[in-house]
Amino acid sequence: MRILDRRSVSLAFFFFFIYLAQSSALDAQEGQRVQDEILAVPNRPTFASTAEMVQLGVFEVEYGFEAAKGHQNINGLLKWGAIKNLELWFLNNPVEQDSGTAGLGDSGAGFKYKLFPQKKARPTLAVLYVATLPTARPELGVGATAHLAQILVSKDFGKHHFDVNGGVQFVGRPMSSGFDRTYFTALSYFRPLRGKWGYTGEIAGFSRRNANTPATMTLLNAATYNLSSRLVLDGGAYVAAYGQLPRVTVFAGVTYSVANLYHLRPSQRSSR
Repeated sequence: MRILDRRSVSLAFFFFFIYLAQSSALDAQEGQRVQDEILAVPNRPTFASTAEMVQLGVFEVEYGFEAAKGHQNINGLLKWGAIKNLELWFLNNPVEQDSGTAGLGDSGAGFKYKLFPQKKARPTLAVLYVATLPTARPELGVGATAHLAQILVSKDFGKHHFDVNGGVQFVGRPMSSGFDRTYFTALSYFRPLRGKWGYTGEIAGFSRRNANTPATMTLLNAATYNLSSRLVLDGGAYVAAYGQLPRVTVFAGVTYSVANLYHLRPSQRSSR
């Protein structure tokens, strides 16, 4: 009987250690799954850009359309977390229509670099640079190369998220040398609502660029809906408080985190 008891105790310890090992493995897998979960980081639908970044290696797309009296477009932004704290950007408007003239819009390329994340009272701080390429016809785009540099500040206060942008854009003169200068400022606010819904509002504006392009200011209100952690829909409208803009512009769009390009399996790579 004593031998049988020892065997029983040994078997009990054996199965107990197997259980612990399996539990540890499952916990590790769950922790890795949570760590690898992709979260969308929309810049849409506001004119302001968030200082927060997509995760390292994540490729994310944002596309939307605008419609107003005499103006419609489809606008897109592709983002990739190339290295830690650095996003590479490519922007394009595949469709632009103004006053009955339609065609390809301007394109752009640039980067966003996060200087440091928010911590306690300190906000997230990042810098943004975008070069606009005149791929549109002159009547649909700026007609020259432009350079935009901004400081981005983001801060969470509980469920309330704020983005503040300030910067300058140098726009080339199509018919002469040199650049015109305009300043940009924006304050946007986001708050999650019931369920998967959210609300965002913004006040944004550009200063006067030249005699033909006066200052503008817009007031935006929009709703967002999270279909999943990596897929966000938005829709709303912005009103031109002043400036040469349509009085009311409605819009809708989507932000989708496609994949972490650094975590693609060989089978996924070979199938594409």
